[in-house]
Amino acid sequence: MPDRTQLYIDGAWVPSAGTGTIDVVNPATEEVIGTIPEGTPADVDRAVAAARAAFETFSRTSVDERAKYLSRLHETLTARAEEIATTITEEMGAPAKFAQLVQAGLPITVMGTYAQLVSEYAFEETVGNSLIVREPVGVVGAITPWNYPLHQIVNKVAPAIAAGCTVVLKPSEVAPFSAFLLADIIDEVGLPPGVFNLVTGTGPVVGEAIASHPGVDMVSFTGSTAAGKRVTQLAAETVKRVALELGGKSANVVLDDADYSKIGRIAVAQAFQNAGQMCSALTRLVVPRDRQAEVVEQVKAAAEAYAPGDPTSTDTKLGPLVSDRQRDRVQDYIRKGIDEGATLVTGGPEAPEGIERGYYVRPTVFADVTPEMTIAQEEIFGPVLAVMPYDDEADALRIANSTHYGLSGGVWSGDAERAKAFARRMRTGQVDVNGGRFNPLAPFGGYKQSGNGRELGRHGLEEFLEIKSLQL
Repeated sequence: MPDRTQLYIDGAWVPSAGTGTIDVVNPATEEVIGTIPEGTPADVDRAVAAARAAFETFSRTSVDERAKYLSRLHETLTARAEEIATTITEEMGAPAKFAQLVQAGLPITVMGTYAQLVSEYAFEETVGNSLIVREPVGVVGAITPWNYPLHQIVNKVAPAIAAGCTVVLKPSEVAPFSAFLLADIIDEVGLPPGVFNLVTGTGPVVGEAIASHPGVDMVSFTGSTAAGKRVTQLAAETVKRVALELGGKSANVVLDDADYSKIGRIAVAQAFQNAGQMCSALTRLVVPRDRQAEVVEQVKAAAEAYAPGDPTSTDTKLGPLVSDRQRDRVQDYIRKGIDEGATLVTGGPEAPEGIERGYYVRPTVFADVTPEMTIAQEEIFGPVLAVMPYDDEADALRIANSTHYGLSGGVWSGDAERAKAFARRMRTGQVDVNGGRFNPLAPFGGYKQSGNGRELGRHGLEEFLEIKSLQL
């Protein structure tokens, strides 16, 4: 990666007000692959001022004009998909094939959905003697994580632009280079100056400056629940809107009439995607007690096929974790699972054999996990699957709803109506029924401490709109 020495503010690449830099490390090699500016509150002030000035004009652009910008962004992202995928593999360790299909492919798809959706959305409606109008909320502060570095950015930037908002983005300093690529593309397509601004830096400095800034009308944050609480506290001082997509500890419930022939393989894939670094990962496999041994046998075989390896190889399914800190955290959770009495089926806290460099963790499965155990309650964010036995359907539902998270989930049954009925009782924002595919037009977001608001599709656009009524 080339060093990125400047920030993108008001349509131009400019130096930071500070002199600090942040190293970016390739998690597969542990080598520094580039540096970025360590932004300051003064940089946030400049970016917010640019965004506020641009909002006066951009908020009044036509829907057709905004749709054209989004279409151009979609086309240019598509043309640079290979570069995007390679960048994300280097900066956060996503395996090459997964990076191509998901890390690059999904944000490209999402950008395309908003290019179309904005033209179809009804920004005005008549109700009795009132004209109800939906207007852009204003300047949006977007704070995004490292696990899906471009996708999480596009989830915010695309609908914000579609709504007529302007944006100040702080990407994760751990995996920031895909954000710079997006800034290059935005500059290339000619989005008006100030509509999109990029300020890199740390959460406690740049992130908090954005969340507390009186010139920011809304903060859209994706990250940990603890950090989301801090963002909410800071934003409350100016009563700005806050949208939060936070942690998860999602249950994958297999009812007694499900087809068990492929459950193990699918469940491992749903838990280990992106090395388990996914807030919606289905990390709790909830199965009938009398079938746990059968499922564990399948899961063990499937997990052991996820050999950690070089993420640049198209054969690799499990890359490294993003950092040494994240690796150590996951290994600590594995030790805690052992200490608290869960049965270690495969994996463990030791480094994978034959790998001397890189932040790798053994793909790990526990059985006999009970709801009060730490590994059943806290988000691990690594390739760790907890198999949890239940006694009857009511017990399965109790286990599924037993955490303070509620982001995603899954349910399996031979009776589709029974599966849907169970899914309706799960206190979570999205449920895969019998392996239903991810839909980028469906709302994504959580119940309980998994967050507030929704991303993607029409609901994602509405997060960035204010509602006004004109009495006629």
